[in-house]
Amino acid sequence: MALLESVPNVSEGRKAAVIDAIRQAFAGQGRVLDVHSDVDHHRSVYTIVADESDLADSLLAGIARSAELIDLRRHDGIHPRVGAADVVPVVPLRPDEMELAVEVALALGRRVGDELGLPVFLYGAAADGRRPAFFRRGGPDELQRRIDAGELQPAFGPSQLDPRAGCVLVGARPPLIAFNIELATGDLADAQAIAAAIRASSGGMPGVQALGLVLPAGGQVQVSINVIDTEAAPLVAVVERVREVAGERGVEVGPSELVGLLPESAVVDPALLGLDALPDERVLECRLALG
Repeated sequence: MALLESVPNVSEGRKAAVIDAIRQAFAGQGRVLDVHSDVDHHRSVYTIVADESDLADSLLAGIARSAELIDLRRHDGIHPRVGAADVVPVVPLRPDEMELAVEVALALGRRVGDELGLPVFLYGAAADGRRPAFFRRGGPDELQRRIDAGELQPAFGPSQLDPRAGCVLVGARPPLIAFNIELATGDLADAQAIAAAIRASSGGMPGVQALGLVLPAGGQVQVSINVIDTEAAPLVAVVERVREVAGERGVEVGPSELVGLLPESAVVDPALLGLDALPDERVLECRLALG
């Protein structure tokens, strides 16, 4: 029996009781290693591991609870989203288990459509390599327009997004690192320019996705990063590139933030990443070893 990981992104980052209720649902058949919540992004990222036979049950329960407790019509976070349980990836902990991760993702997607009545779109290795951003652009209203126009159709479930819960993006992908870097000076244009300079789609670093965002709570600007190929783009090299581009623009870089857990292969001196510390409990392999 193989141990698989999932890192659901849920569109709630402010109500502690809701975040915990969803955590408990995910924990029914799985083990929740970490919960990272952000009030500005208004989302929570759960890191879950379970045997292949239990993971779909665990994820289905958490998706159902998210759909019950979250109303996207009242959601105002800065992070793009199209669902209450917005993105639910199945992640192999070993490279040779991607095929198994795809099987679990497809089984989960079918159950979400059949049992919860929510539209499901597939991404990553479970589909044709599309990323969540392909579905998220323009938000739920734009996604529904594309469905109505015949441009897209859910892989499972109805063709009408749920008014409260939207849809669910289910995929299979390798491990990634989610990382945020605040700018101590500069503005949104600076953050967006830095993001464009480092992300692969703009000719930057291979395996890097990035956005420039404003954090409403304090007005700070942030470069929000996903490293989707940790071999092609080591995290420490990505952080260094952010500092280089910021320096070229006369902008000072502020503190960094790790979202979720970090693979052991990416561990370096925390100062090189802009972190005050990197305790063992933030490292995936260390958390797994705790039992």
